[in-house]
Amino acid sequence: MRPIPLRVGLAVTAASAVTLALATPIHAAPSPDALIAEVYGGGGNSGATLTRDFVELANRGAAPVAVAGWSVQYLPASASATSQWQVTPLTGSIAPNGRFLVAQAKGSGGTVELPTPDATGTTAMGGSGGTVALVSDTAALTCKTTADCAADARIRDLVGYGTSTVVRETAPTANPGNTTSAARTALTDTDDNSADFAIGAPTPVNTKGEGAGNPDPDPEPQPGDKRIRDIQGTTRLSPLVGQKVTGVPGVVTATRATGDRGFWFQDTAPDADPRTSEGVFVYTAGLTPTVEPGDEVLVSGTVAEYRPGGDAASNSNQTLTELTGATVTVRSKGNALPTPEVLTPPAGYLPTAGGGSIEALALDPATYGQDYYESREGMYVQVNDARVVGPSNSFGEAWITTLPAQNPTPRGGTIYLGYDQPNSGRIKVKAGVATPPTSNVGDVWRGATVGNVEYTNFGGYTLATKTVGEHVPGGITPEQTDAQRNHELSVATYNVENLAATNEQAKFDRLAAAVVTNLKSPDVVVLEEIQDNNGPTDDGTVAADATFAKFTDAIVAAGGPRYQWRQIDPVNKQDGGQPGGNIRVAFLFNPARVSFVDRPGGDATTAVSVVRQHGRAALSVSPGRIAPADPAWENSRKPLVGEFKFRGRTVFVVANHFNSKGGDQAMHGRYQEPVRGSEVQRAQQAALVKAFVDQVKAVDRGANVVIAGDINDYQFSPAVHTLTAGGDVVALMDTLPANERYSYVFEGNSQTLDHILISANITRYRYDVVHINAEFADQASDHDPQVVKLRPSTGNANVDRLLFQLEDVVEHLPRS
Repeated sequence: MRPIPLRVGLAVTAASAVTLALATPIHAAPSPDALIAEVYGGGGNSGATLTRDFVELANRGAAPVAVAGWSVQYLPASASATSQWQVTPLTGSIAPNGRFLVAQAKGSGGTVELPTPDATGTTAMGGSGGTVALVSDTAALTCKTTADCAADARIRDLVGYGTSTVVRETAPTANPGNTTSAARTALTDTDDNSADFAIGAPTPVNTKGEGAGNPDPDPEPQPGDKRIRDIQGTTRLSPLVGQKVTGVPGVVTATRATGDRGFWFQDTAPDADPRTSEGVFVYTAGLTPTVEPGDEVLVSGTVAEYRPGGDAASNSNQTLTELTGATVTVRSKGNALPTPEVLTPPAGYLPTAGGGSIEALALDPATYGQDYYESREGMYVQVNDARVVGPSNSFGEAWITTLPAQNPTPRGGTIYLGYDQPNSGRIKVKAGVATPPTSNVGDVWRGATVGNVEYTNFGGYTLATKTVGEHVPGGITPEQTDAQRNHELSVATYNVENLAATNEQAKFDRLAAAVVTNLKSPDVVVLEEIQDNNGPTDDGTVAADATFAKFTDAIVAAGGPRYQWRQIDPVNKQDGGQPGGNIRVAFLFNPARVSFVDRPGGDATTAVSVVRQHGRAALSVSPGRIAPADPAWENSRKPLVGEFKFRGRTVFVVANHFNSKGGDQAMHGRYQEPVRGSEVQRAQQAALVKAFVDQVKAVDRGANVVIAGDINDYQFSPAVHTLTAGGDVVALMDTLPANERYSYVFEGNSQTLDHILISANITRYRYDVVHINAEFADQASDHDPQVVKLRPSTGNANVDRLLFQLEDVVEHLPRS
């Protein structure tokens, strides 16, 4: 489960035109339903308005509570050994969210009678103090101390009112008087009378909802002076945050009964300001909302800004404006819902604040897509013929585009081509009332997909679906590359996502099938995220031979060659990744097609260097690691270099898995431009790899070098630019059409993390990103593999030309 910080606040619904005020539930409460709501002992005294004392009960539960055979009992404030509990028997029941009035002794003063009581006693309660207990039978209590009363299981609730009171829950209430009572400000019981009760004018209410001097329990409620647009304001943060608002009008458009429970409601009389949203979410904490779409409501509550992921300054997420601790009055039911607005954001994405927070900036929804979504936060909206640009994940979420013409890929995605082109049409979709269908990139939800806009963790602006269009598959299928020719050396890279010998055989079989069928059994496979033999078990194991054996066996079973492997075990817990997993990069190679030049001495801490042999470049150790002690590789995988021989020609292959983007500020976050702090380390890592290539080239300008792996960065990133600086290395991703430059899909953006780069002297090659995972809901890994089929250079351009011509002739000779 994703970590979600605790949120407080509660909203409940009421019967038509009846307001019930509730607050945050405290799970330590001794009674989940019936409790004492108000006590008043000044009735009939000098200065009093009411003629009688009373105790008011309430039921905060979801079912009626029968109180027949129960009692309300009273003990004087300064109870002594001879003090006796006075008992008032009860009959009947208390309705859910209802009240129950127990009248007590009548005095000579006062002018206003209580509403018709539900039970009547003769107890003369103290005006300034005493103890009242709700007891589940009618036998008089005998306890005279707080501890003894706490041990009596018959006591459902106990209130000590007045500071002189001996028996109470934790601390007694403040002193009431002849004109004031002690009443719960909300139906919350923390076992602390001083915290739960406040002193104020007495407000007795019976089971019919009648109050003193008010026989009409259903006065027509009136809207307050604030509308939803006042709550939402013209920036990302509400101008009323932390304030209580009363009687905010609107119509309920949707409810959510799981997860972050609550409901959305929307003003049916919008203003003309495009910056102010007309909808807002009411958070009901752990309670299922009982309002329904079409209910016309008045909502009172506290305005809050909830930041998914917590309020720490390091959390770059924006916030969701909502109402918490809410009281709801239903004025009418069955009303027409507002017509959902069709989402049409502009092409811009977010304004900039020089790296600071944009939260105080006035929204500009005509210019910036994220401002546009913010100005619709909480509103009832629609997307027509939504095209999926990010496949369904394990949480049932997907990404769609509201701008289908914005940077489309040939397979139905949306390509990410630069920091200034983040694609404003993307919006995450999660289940509201309706569950989005499991979908791949390019699928279409034909017709209308309707829901409410919110801001959530892991993706930002989100459409919580109420209805989803008809699922129409887009028809993409996993790709297959063509096989390498006899004279081509094929080198692939594949991030196999934490592959360990402890994984189920099915994962190995599926990855193996991809190597054989989709990649056509490359001569060399650069692997990322190979874990040690027992995976995330953190016991000091670093060897991965069982993982490699299980994988290579699966490849043979799938019809592929018997691959050999080369790798170096890392120092325990020094290469990042899943704790205990000790991930590393590695080589598989087909010895029937290519040979590996083994030179001993390579280990986790020994740096590989370039030496000259017979006028050509060679490795000091093979396999070997590039500068493993350099701080650039701290908590990150170290590159592995291997020296291969193909048809007599030497090829150096560098396997890479640069540090992750974890910790970077969110693209959709409050800080703009976002700080991409992880880029600094990747640029340093790229500089070390480039320096190694430069060493090779300094010895042998014609050397063949292949750099492959998960660079964890885009083709336009500083890291990749560092690798290609000077023109000695070519990034093959840049040789593809712009809308095909991707190997990964994140938050609806088809983007590049995986790369193959080759030395510029290799001029004969065919390059292919093989899309088998990233666009699909069902994935063997979250990365797509890629492969280059190249003809290594001899180091002499004239010889290369003649040799390649000869190889072409041989390639096309008829086979006997």
